[in-house]
Parts: sequence; structure tokens; C-alpha cells
Amino acid sequence: MKSYLSSKGIADSEIVFSAVSFNKDFETTYNENGTLKQQIFTGFTLTQNVTIQSKEVNKIEDISRQSSELINSGIEFYSNAPEYYYTKLAELKIQMIAEATKDANIRAKSIAENAGAGLGNLKKSDMGVFQITGQNSSEDFSYGGSFNTFSKNKTANITVKLVYQVN
Repeated sequence: MKSYLSSKGIADSEIVFSAVSFNKDFETTYNENGTLKQQIFTGFTLTQNVTIQSKEVNKIEDISRQSSELINSGIEFYSNAPEYYYTKLAELKIQMIAEATKDANIRAKSIAENAGAGLGNLKKSDMGVFQITGQNSSEDFSYGGSFNTFSKNKTANITVKLVYQVN
């Protein structure tokens, strides 16, 4: 598996192998009334997970579509769909909080001015949960936040609530 992935341009540092798990295999026979007659040990099944963590999304997508090459070479495996993670989430959150706060302030000023008042000091601010959903999807927003990993293109949302004194 490792040589196959290396031949496709995957660096060793991008490949993560889990520990191998061992399971005993048995052939089970039953009597005509359905009760267990005997179990004969037939061997072991060994399984191991292989994960690729790479920023080269298009390359990984191509390799995942070519997985039949491994099956044709006699390697039995199960493949999962790629998962997509945004790797600069900490910076994005800071930027989004700043923009949401600025936007909330502009709206509060507009509301106060249209009501014939002035906007006073900020009294309280609350931040809602961070939501990452698939772009153009109908995913529901979650009370605890959502973090989509199945869509390559994502939409991030955050809500900021500001309470001001009105003059």
C-alpha cells in the first residue's frame, strides 16, 4: 500500500497507518435443528486503517477514484469518501468575529439614528456558535455548531450579539 501511494506522489509524512487488528475466523456448522454443532478455526483476518492527510486535494481525489487499481492487484480494501478540513480555522474565526462585530455596530448605529437617538457605549457582547456548512447545502444549523467535512467548498457563519446603551 505504501509503495502504491508513494508511486502516486504521496509523501511518507502524509500517510498515517493505524495499528493492525487481529480477528480469529471460524467456520461454524449447525445441527438440523439450528443449534451450534462445532466451530473450526480457519485463520486470522488482519485489518489496518490507512489515512492520507494532504493539502493537495485534487491529487487525493484522483487517487481515491483510481482505487480499482489496488483491487485488481489483489489488495482487498474498503475506501471512504475524502473528508475536507479547513486548516486555517483559528485565523478565520478571528477575522469573522471582527467583521461580524463591525457589521453589528453599523446596524446598531443605523437603528439608533433612525429612531432619533444616538448610540452609546457597548454594554455586552455575546458570540454565537461557529457553523461550517457545505456551500449551497440545506444543512441545518446546530445548537452546538456544525463542522462539515464532506463538502470541498464550505460556508462559515458566526453570530455576534452586541448590546449598546442608547443616548
